[in-house]
Amino acid sequence: MSRSHDQKIITTLALKNEEIQNFICCLKQSLENLEVNSNRVQEDLESEFSSLHAVLDELKEGMVTQIKRERASRTYELQSQLSACTKALESSEELLELANQTLCSSENDSFTQAAKEIKDSVTMAPAFRLSLKAKASDSMNHMMVDFTQERNMLQAITFLPVPATPEIHVAESLVFDNTVTVVWTLPEPDSKIDHYILEYRRTNHEGPPRAREDYPWMVMEGIKETEYTLTGLRFDTRYMTFRVKACNKAVAGEFSELVTLETHAFVFKLDAGSAHQNLKVEDLSVEWDSSGGKVAVQDIRKEKNRTSSPMHSPARTAMMSPKRAPSARVGRDRFTAESYTVLGDTMIDAGQHYWEVRFDKESKVFAAGVALRSLSRFDQLGKSNASWCIHLNNWLQQSLTAKHNNKARTLDCPFPDRIGIYCNYEEGTLSFYNSRTKTLLHTFRTKFQQPVIPAFMVWNGSFSVQTGLQVPSIVLSGQKRNSNTSSSNASLT
Repeated sequence: MSRSHDQKIITTLALKNEEIQNFICCLKQSLENLEVNSNRVQEDLESEFSSLHAVLDELKEGMVTQIKRERASRTYELQSQLSACTKALESSEELLELANQTLCSSENDSFTQAAKEIKDSVTMAPAFRLSLKAKASDSMNHMMVDFTQERNMLQAITFLPVPATPEIHVAESLVFDNTVTVVWTLPEPDSKIDHYILEYRRTNHEGPPRAREDYPWMVMEGIKETEYTLTGLRFDTRYMTFRVKACNKAVAGEFSELVTLETHAFVFKLDAGSAHQNLKVEDLSVEWDSSGGKVAVQDIRKEKNRTSSPMHSPARTAMMSPKRAPSARVGRDRFTAESYTVLGDTMIDAGQHYWEVRFDKESKVFAAGVALRSLSRFDQLGKSNASWCIHLNNWLQQSLTAKHNNKARTLDCPFPDRIGIYCNYEEGTLSFYNSRTKTLLHTFRTKFQQPVIPAFMVWNGSFSVQTGLQVPSIVLSGQKRNSNTSSSNASLT
């Protein structure tokens, strides 16, 4: 076997080992999660049963109290009636004894008077004014209970039905204009679904999830439909990974299988090592510094973490990623004299790309475009055949021109504060747009013989660059319509 073949086998084994190690880490994490989740649901179950017992105890105490109050009320009524009847009986017995004594009397006058008194006493006696019907019933049937139905309900208690796991449809999910629309369905319709939770994260890896990812999950909650569109995204990684789960009123289901969508976009940074000493570079922002202060130094460790190509894939395609230019430059490579220029750190050698730049409209001079790597450090943008740009002059008199090879064309259009730049390397097209309205400002048509690099110039002003943008669909459609009518650099005067 050849050495290259052996190397290929070693590389394949190394990748497989890494994949297995990642899977082992995932399994260990799953075991830890299982332990935590089991304890959590057991604690929840015990808490729910304790709560149920508390409700039953409270209900029992209330009902027992009702029985006691009812018994006390009836006891009072019956005791009162019993006492009145006892007193009436005693009075009646006294009258009876008096009547018997009167009947035994032999004196007529005394008998007549006694009989009259007995008659009056009997008429007013309590015994004849009493109701001999009990004021309260001894039945307590109205407080009997039958918990058969409730008992059956309790016996039917079980774990909550978990919503089914959704499935994300890759074919129906769309990535365009820095938005992502994710579409999913459930295996069966479920009217109890209340909402969905969609999670996504950026990644530079297409395969299965790694034990340690560089970016966290971002969460979108309360989604009512079976699709969701994320807008205003910056695609600064090669892929985005998505997962979704369904939720009813009480519980959430399992997450769907992970789906990874490729996010084509042009990502670069500014090469502070190339910047003129009067330009203060901070990340993607540049400010004129008349004192010739220190230029911000790029963080070497951050560079190591960046991929060499934001849209790289194993197979070279029409959307092939641009190549990152070497970032280490010595002092003599800085732009100098009146070339207040800074370059991007990524070369374009294939594909269609788009980025935007926002500049201070009070800037005295500003230019943006592309340049060859060979652009002289003394050359201003547009002054030689190694650069193409749109140029704003706000000093002495205001003008907006397209420049290349020391030729300029005045552009009759309002001054934009934000410019979109489109480059189609294969077709040799470089177009400038008002990024807010997507109105075409100018198009250069040429044939790039070498890779080009984003280039910017500013004097007495500032600007900031936005990368990670896809080519807007309106720009692509406009390129097709205007392909035969746009101006070319050959006609610049």
